Amino acid sequence: MHFHKKPSWDKFKDSDVTPEEVFNDRRRILKQMGFLGAGALLSSNANAGIFDLFGNKKEKQTFLRSDLPHTQNTEYDSVLNGALTPESKIITHNNFYEFGTGKSDPAENAQGFKVDPWKLVIDGLVDNPLTLDYDDLMKLFALEERTHLLRCVEAWSMVVPWVGFPLASLLKKAGVKSHATHVAFETLFDPEQMPGQKSRLMGGGIHYPYVEGLTINEAMNPLSFMAVGLYGKTLPPQNGAPIRLVVPWKYGFKSIKSIVRIRVMDKQPPTSWNQLASREYGFYANVNPNVDHPRWSQATERRIGEGGLFSAKRINTQMFNGYGEQVADLYSGLDLTRHF
Repeated sequence: MHFHKKPSWDKFKDSDVTPEEVFNDRRRILKQMGFLGAGALLSSNANAGIFDLFGNKKEKQTFLRSDLPHTQNTEYDSVLNGALTPESKIITHNNFYEFGTGKSDPAENAQGFKVDPWKLVIDGLVDNPLTLDYDDLMKLFALEERTHLLRCVEAWSMVVPWVGFPLASLLKKAGVKSHATHVAFETLFDPEQMPGQKSRLMGGGIHYPYVEGLTINEAMNPLSFMAVGLYGKTLPPQNGAPIRLVVPWKYGFKSIKSIVRIRVMDKQPPTSWNQLASREYGFYANVNPNVDHPRWSQATERRIGEGGLFSAKRINTQMFNGYGEQVADLYSGLDLTRHF
């Protein structure tokens, strides 16, 4: 079943807004949410971002988005739990430290971000290296819409209707060599457009450009998806325009945004959060309710868009974010408490 229901934001009431006195009582809120002490690595802006999970703040959007012709793919809808997250939430509640560490910073600071011209290079252990421009990203493959769960390592989640194409289609076009074992990804480095990249202090401590990686089997799995849009329109910059990765069985930081390079390799590539804090962020980063973050539980999550801060019930987090049927075999024989 594919979700095409009345937008959930039409149901919001004034009672859903978090009271000011609750918002300001940060320590108590953190304790109740399981985040007490969660900000050791982040700036004060990042910590503050935790508290606008269910707020009704709306940002002025000046980035022009266009409709994308696409077909519907409902193959993976059976794992979905809950209605679509309102588009207004998806485009204003973001982790994209290149534009700032607060949840609303990307929507505020990414306006005017230039996505055309754009170059995406696919190279490394491939038979046919590719360089794709903006039009290629939108037209080279038939676009489809898939609704996937997005689970952040911070224990919040969304239900997002992405538009794009399988990562495997792109890799097959480049021709992956038989001895390849991993795929590395890199975000644009442009401090003039991305103010968070100007210093590690401004960008959450990350050494830029942001990098991520998958095993070749993960990358070729049909669930791995290259998104160029959401809600039927091109991606806004705060969500990773013009193209981003979506890996729905992993924590959200694996779904790297604004990609400029994909490199096929014969070794495991470095990844940004693992470099910053390897004890807290492993290479695999599979959603696993049985392996807590060192500073908070991963057993449950809060779904953005479903009521106010405390009226929204916690839901149980599913192993592999509910996509175990499609991906569990990738980790056969692997100790996922050690290889987290």
